Amino acid sequence: MSVVDLIMPKLGESIMEATILKWHKKPGDTVKQDETVLDIATDKVDSEVPSTAEGVIETILFNENDVVPIGTVIATIRVGANAAVSNNQPAAPVEQPQYEEAKLVEEIPYQPSAFTAPAAGNGQGSAIKFYSPLVLNIAQQEGISMAELENIPGTGQEGRVSKKDILAYVAGRAESPKPKAESPTQEVTVLPTNNDQRSTNQQPQTTNNQPAFQPPTVFTGNVEIIEMDRMRKLISKHMTDSKHTSAHVTSFAECDVTGLVMWREKVKKEFEKREGEKITFTPLFIEAIVKSLKKYPMLSSSVDGDKIIIKKDLNIGMATALPSGNLIVPVIKNADQLNLTGLTKQVNGLANAARTGKLKPDDTNGGTFTLTNVGTFGSIMGTPIINQPQVAIMAVGAIKKRPMVIETPQGDSIAIRHMMYISLSYDHRIIDGGLGSTFLNAVSKELENFDVNRSI
Repeated sequence: MSVVDLIMPKLGESIMEATILKWHKKPGDTVKQDETVLDIATDKVDSEVPSTAEGVIETILFNENDVVPIGTVIATIRVGANAAVSNNQPAAPVEQPQYEEAKLVEEIPYQPSAFTAPAAGNGQGSAIKFYSPLVLNIAQQEGISMAELENIPGTGQEGRVSKKDILAYVAGRAESPKPKAESPTQEVTVLPTNNDQRSTNQQPQTTNNQPAFQPPTVFTGNVEIIEMDRMRKLISKHMTDSKHTSAHVTSFAECDVTGLVMWREKVKKEFEKREGEKITFTPLFIEAIVKSLKKYPMLSSSVDGDKIIIKKDLNIGMATALPSGNLIVPVIKNADQLNLTGLTKQVNGLANAARTGKLKPDDTNGGTFTLTNVGTFGSIMGTPIINQPQVAIMAVGAIKKRPMVIETPQGDSIAIRHMMYISLSYDHRIIDGGLGSTFLNAVSKELENFDVNRSI
């Protein structure tokens, strides 16, 4: 009889943690191999975690809504011929303080000079306490002194202060601010402007360059306050991190896609009857992108410090709207190895799985370039944010009929054409404007020169 650890699985190259949504098992429950034990969520997709062994759940180490790093033991399973749970049931997991997810702080790089643990012999004879770099970073950002930190009760191993402990302390301190006499402060009165309807408060500022307590903002007038859902918070962080990581530049081009539109209109009924799938514009756009990426592979890369990693596998992500209004980006793997029929089936399959909540973790991993269709919502153009760790993302706008000047051997003429704007946001750290614009024009030419006589 032995005990097997259930590990928080790795769900992608850029995923470092996951949130536990629901436990389907509790201590004492039997579980079969590959049976679902819990549901988890990342900033990309919700997923189920199966059991890696057959036996009995012995302990559960985290609660629902806990954020757990990848690779952490989250439960133990007793396996073997006598895997029944003994009378000595394992102790229930320590109740962890609950706090609002919105109060999570950014984990900034540890700065050893900011905090130094006090030496032994501080008059009380206590031993030196250990604080993790994460706890020290949170303390630094929240303006918590070492004296305050020592008084925070810890629920971690050997009484150590954990991330949950210090965040619970921060939340409690926000509700009950310390008296002004505890630290020298300087009061500054903030005068309201005509456009500011928020109530004005005197904001104390400490003299030791640490942020002072900030009271909650109170809004007046007819307002509605909506709490972000979990996915919206994760999307917000992902987009903000991308802006902080990449130097964004966006270029634009205009395409005459009349031939492509007319060809699709001609073949769509026959294609649906033969393949049982509707052919949309998305696989046609992806086909043009893949052809252009083969000519300009730098657009399918990532940055690692001072190194450029060019991705030979062309995995194209496509931004897909969910019923909730949020977006998710499933990935078509090895898109350059698929013909138009294969691309169509992949696009439709992933889009349907996204809308019905059936995407697997692997379906959103490994993207090297992303396409987003802002024209679906009526926009004629957009300036998309790069999907890290990629270096470029393309947006296609709505296709509109417009009068255009057509050059012919007999002279210029005006005709009604199907026109579309495309835009490319790219990382200016490694992609200059010349390369970005050249790639964008290459995609434009692929769309404009579409073979209207091709068979499918």
